[in-house]
Amino acid sequence: MSMSSVLHASRRARSAFGAASLRVGLLGLASYASLAAVAAAVAVATLATTGCVGGSKTQSPEDKERLKSFVVDALPSTAKKLDANFENKIHLIGYRAEPESAPPGTEVKLTYYWRCDDPIEAGWALSTHIQHEGFERPDNADGVGALREWKDGVQIFGPSRWERGKIYVDEQTYRMPAELRGMDSLVYVSIWKNDARLRIISGPTDGENRALVVKLRTGVAPKAPGVPELEVKQLARGEKIVVDGKGDEAAWKTAPSTGAFVNVGTGAADHGPLGGSVKLAWDNENLYALFEVRDPAVTGGFTDAKAQPKRHTTTGQPMLWTGHTVEMMVDRVGDNASYYELQINPQNKIFRSRFAGYNAPRGGDYGPFGNEDWDPKLKSAVVVNGTIDKADDKDEGYVVEVAIPWKAYAFGLPEGTSPTPKSGDTWHFNFYAMQDNGGVAWSPILGQGNFHRASRFGKVRFVTDAPLAAADAGPGAPDASPGPDAGRAGAKAPPAKKK
Repeated sequence: MSMSSVLHASRRARSAFGAASLRVGLLGLASYASLAAVAAAVAVATLATTGCVGGSKTQSPEDKERLKSFVVDALPSTAKKLDANFENKIHLIGYRAEPESAPPGTEVKLTYYWRCDDPIEAGWALSTHIQHEGFERPDNADGVGALREWKDGVQIFGPSRWERGKIYVDEQTYRMPAELRGMDSLVYVSIWKNDARLRIISGPTDGENRALVVKLRTGVAPKAPGVPELEVKQLARGEKIVVDGKGDEAAWKTAPSTGAFVNVGTGAADHGPLGGSVKLAWDNENLYALFEVRDPAVTGGFTDAKAQPKRHTTTGQPMLWTGHTVEMMVDRVGDNASYYELQINPQNKIFRSRFAGYNAPRGGDYGPFGNEDWDPKLKSAVVVNGTIDKADDKDEGYVVEVAIPWKAYAFGLPEGTSPTPKSGDTWHFNFYAMQDNGGVAWSPILGQGNFHRASRFGKVRFVTDAPLAAADAGPGAPDASPGPDAGRAGAKAPPAKKK
């Protein structure tokens, strides 16, 4: 039995399980682990009944006749028009959502109208995801509805069965979960096969080849969890910081700290092997940051773009988020309209970019990610307390020290305007210690996107003469120094993905 057969059967099992569970509503992330266990059991049963070849690909005369009942001559006048183009083969031309105002517990009837312009090969199937605001994972409704009936391992009325020029009606009934956290629930549809989706070349999309159909209004006012705040006093006249990675200047001894970074997804204290904190300082020329990272297995692993093309962007920058690194996000306003990303890894390799919108602009798998021509002209140094890339010993971690000229943050300001903050100014920051595209953070994202979500950045207030305020590192955050739990992996929510 091939691995692709196992994956395909597992996906079919999830779809079948989703059809049953969604009729009573999913109750958020808390039940996900138990649902996954049941789905795994269903996958085994599916494999046992369908075999490793995916079942029969033929369609019975009865099924062909039944498929005709899903065909209409034209888009009904009661439907809302939509045009999502799936590779010039299938068009989603309209939909109905009844009702579109759907509080918790409401049963919603979703109807999609698909037009086949060019028949597609066997194996493609319809998928629906409902993404509720405040939740990291969507609800899966792949197998809900008569047009999506599974038989012998295929959707017997799915898009691979459709004929050129015909319009097919796809109806689903979905009950909104009892627990909702925000105003909006987004309904996405896609056409999938194994681990691929049919490419959407025009129309509303999430950027991952899922068409955005409708935004359901829940009427639930989103809770507005606060973000941490830090007050940073300007260095005294004549006080200097030498960027050498040691952090032994008197200024660092009195500089405010974020406290220990917390779980990205939940905001809870994180006692896993990876930990970190950062101190900040500033003067008229530079912003200074001192990261202290707890990492028992310090890893670098980057060489150059020629030797490692799949670990570098199209512009040749190392994709440090795929390994071990620290990260700083800076947004003067906090609206994601213009913000900056900086990463420095234990080898003192650097990734830097400026963004003109949330995660935008963005290329393909290898970027470019934002405007990678941004060059802050920074100074950085790293001291490793242990060894890099040596798996048979235990490290303490590493320290990253960096000075960034304020003029690096001048983009978008009127000519002649200094970007150096004035006393009382507040900027928006987030800081991360990362491993393999996940990590811990100063301000948790709480399922509201990825590491770029500026609404979840903490607030840094720059002052010149006010007393330092205690750092609010979030609920339950412990001291930044390694304690007796250092190195013990605790229970963790799945990390928010970086890119």
